[in-house]
Amino acid sequence: MDKATLSPGATIGILGGGQLGRMIALAAANLGYRCHIFCQSADEPAAQVAAQTTIAGFDDTNALDSFAGAVDVVSLEFENVPITSLERIAMTTPVYPAPSVQAVAQNRLKEKSFANNLGIATAPFRAVASAEELHDAVAEIGTPSVLKTVRMGYDGKGQVSIKADTDLDSAWTQSGAGPATDGGILEGFVTFDCEISVIVARGIDGETSAFIPVENRHTNHILDETIAPADIPAATIDAANDIAIRLAQGLDVVGLLAIEMFVTPDGNVLVNEVAPRPHNSGHWTMDACRTSQFEQLVRAVSGLPLGDPSRRCDAVMKNLIGDDVNDWPKYLADPSAKLHLYGKAETRPGRKMGHVNFLGKPVAG
Repeated sequence: MDKATLSPGATIGILGGGQLGRMIALAAANLGYRCHIFCQSADEPAAQVAAQTTIAGFDDTNALDSFAGAVDVVSLEFENVPITSLERIAMTTPVYPAPSVQAVAQNRLKEKSFANNLGIATAPFRAVASAEELHDAVAEIGTPSVLKTVRMGYDGKGQVSIKADTDLDSAWTQSGAGPATDGGILEGFVTFDCEISVIVARGIDGETSAFIPVENRHTNHILDETIAPADIPAATIDAANDIAIRLAQGLDVVGLLAIEMFVTPDGNVLVNEVAPRPHNSGHWTMDACRTSQFEQLVRAVSGLPLGDPSRRCDAVMKNLIGDDVNDWPKYLADPSAKLHLYGKAETRPGRKMGHVNFLGKPVAG
């Protein structure tokens, strides 16, 4: 057995205690591994199913050192862990994906520039450090466009739509962009037929394996449904997979990389965002693929051979947001539905409480 391969019984450390960590821990348990969750509050979804939990801030150096010494490898379910904390852990314990990957993924300017430097197209963008610079950027890129914080922000948070009649000074204030987020980024509007994503796994040995492209549909900036497979031409499938693998190799990812992309009316594929972790648009793989995205992550960071990502059937993943979770009895009564709840005690508007995978026709062969 290669020295990088973890034997059953080893402990995987996971930074972050949300539902992604929960599903990683469950997949790890099926392969004989234990999981140690590092999170900031008690009773988080991942902590409910973990062998061990550390509750501390991501800047608590004593807790980080103790955590690093108690695990065999570390991965993340939450990409906004401070880079200095990741680098501290990596001094003694392997961190996958590496801090260098997170440094790109945490910064929208860096991730788009990185893609462009690989010859991969994105929407036009400009760095914006002040309300005055926002005026200049809008004059250059035009409207409609979107102002985002460079760091942080997800599910529509830290984003403001810019139209021809938008008060730009107010938009700058509303976005929350400033020194704490390394400023803002203005992205030009892209006319697209659909938004797709590809999740690619990359092992310690450089082996790559991609799940099929899927279509994502959003409501109020939050993913509502993922349709697998995406109804796109073969050439677009090939282009999306090629982009995903080039990014994973270019970043030297070990683990998972999810890439959100726009498909334009003329068939071009533009990168929107990357996430070096399991992704909401990959939840369908839990019930419809031979290997789920969560098992694939565990395999990759543990030095195991990557699993078969092929789908056994078509699927539609539906997020349960806020009060949607109250329909759980209906989904349990539906033979085509596979219900996954995250164990969150409090239901709030916009909060992801679970998801349902609706399984379709089997794939021939």
